[in-house]
Amino acid sequence: MMKLWDAKFKKKLDKEVEEFTSSLTMDKQLAKYDVLGSIAHTRMLAKCKIIKEKEAKKIVFALKEIGRELEKGKFLFKDDEDVHTAVERSLTEKIGTLGEKLHTARSRNDQIALDERLYVKDKIKEIISQITKFQKIILQVAKREQNVIMPGYTHLQHSQPVLFSHWLLAYLEMLERDKSRFNDSYTRVDVCPLGAGAGFGTSLPIDRKFTAKILGFSKVAGNSLDAVSDRDFLIELSSASAILMMHLSRLSEEIVLWNSSEFGFLEIDESFATGSSLMPNKKNPDIPELIRGKTAKVYGELFTILSLMKNLPLAYNRDMQEDKEGFFEMMKIVLSSLNIYTKFLPKIKLNKAKMGEMAEKGETTATDLVEYLVTKKVPFREAHRIVGKILKHLAASGKRLKEVSLSELKNFSDKFAKDVLKRIKVEFSVKSKNSFGGTSPKQVQKRIRDWEKRLA
Repeated sequence: MMKLWDAKFKKKLDKEVEEFTSSLTMDKQLAKYDVLGSIAHTRMLAKCKIIKEKEAKKIVFALKEIGRELEKGKFLFKDDEDVHTAVERSLTEKIGTLGEKLHTARSRNDQIALDERLYVKDKIKEIISQITKFQKIILQVAKREQNVIMPGYTHLQHSQPVLFSHWLLAYLEMLERDKSRFNDSYTRVDVCPLGAGAGFGTSLPIDRKFTAKILGFSKVAGNSLDAVSDRDFLIELSSASAILMMHLSRLSEEIVLWNSSEFGFLEIDESFATGSSLMPNKKNPDIPELIRGKTAKVYGELFTILSLMKNLPLAYNRDMQEDKEGFFEMMKIVLSSLNIYTKFLPKIKLNKAKMGEMAEKGETTATDLVEYLVTKKVPFREAHRIVGKILKHLAASGKRLKEVSLSELKNFSDKFAKDVLKRIKVEFSVKSKNSFGGTSPKQVQKRIRDWEKRLA
């Protein structure tokens, strides 16, 4: 099979070595980008009079035909060394030796850097779009279940009552930061490496800015060595993906917990669950569990590419062939996780009665008592001690905070008045958290309106 480099070699490449070094199985995803880069490169060669205009037209026509074959799944990959070889081999089969002019002023080193950047630019746009879709779903569910009260947790212990919608909107905020990271990384991906050659530039009179413009890049790589050896953009996107998956994994963990009999806050729709091959009573939360598991694979890819690049001398090294397989899998995981959650979340069913009941357990309105005393000019630390003693007294007498009487409260402070009794109701507690960004219905409603405008 055709090799782009073996003219000086006396021996044929060992068959096992050929198989070991081939990257075609993983490179195939980049084929359309290789064609796009080749078309732009050909047009630049003609513009700079390195090849004739009529030659360029024939090459571009054939490359477009290859592009259509790829799009329709009709392109025949053979025993090619890599995707670059496959495209060039097909080109020469179509137009003969004229196709051999395509590689003028170009190396596979700057080709692969270009293909990866074009691929990553597309994936960033896809991920941002999918995050936005999921955000809209979160907003839709938050609006639908706007006034459901549940216990809030710190250390997984009952803390203070909170609106379920407020909890959901917290994940919307996380996803917005994720979008910001992907958007920000786009500016550093949007740099064209084509024309750097093997890493040292070329003596031929090329126009790198022209090629970059055709391909939609806003910048041209300023150092040829860096252009072919930089994989920072993959590392950065892997990092952003790992953080995004961490957020989805946290959401998944809570759904798994809340779906359990111990919590019983929500029920997963049967179309998103499986059963047990042994235990007929089971309905397993597969989707959130798998997303937790797949998050580990994304973390692994981030560490893989950091390890891959950490000790490579300039410029290109064959190690860098291994940057793609795990990265492609990571992109698949990220997009499929966002997509499945977009379908999964709207179908969860809340057990509102259980959530409300549990919101009252753990004396979650104790802090409201403290803040009540603060409004009566009692120093916070003293108020905290007073309420602590009240809780100790109630525990000893087997009573709940919601059952306490005004006379009992007055035994601990004469600052308590009749209006204190409404302060220990969970509904009042939630309603009173009206500080900006708080869990009060008023603040949550305002935040929902803000998000509707932002995501419109």
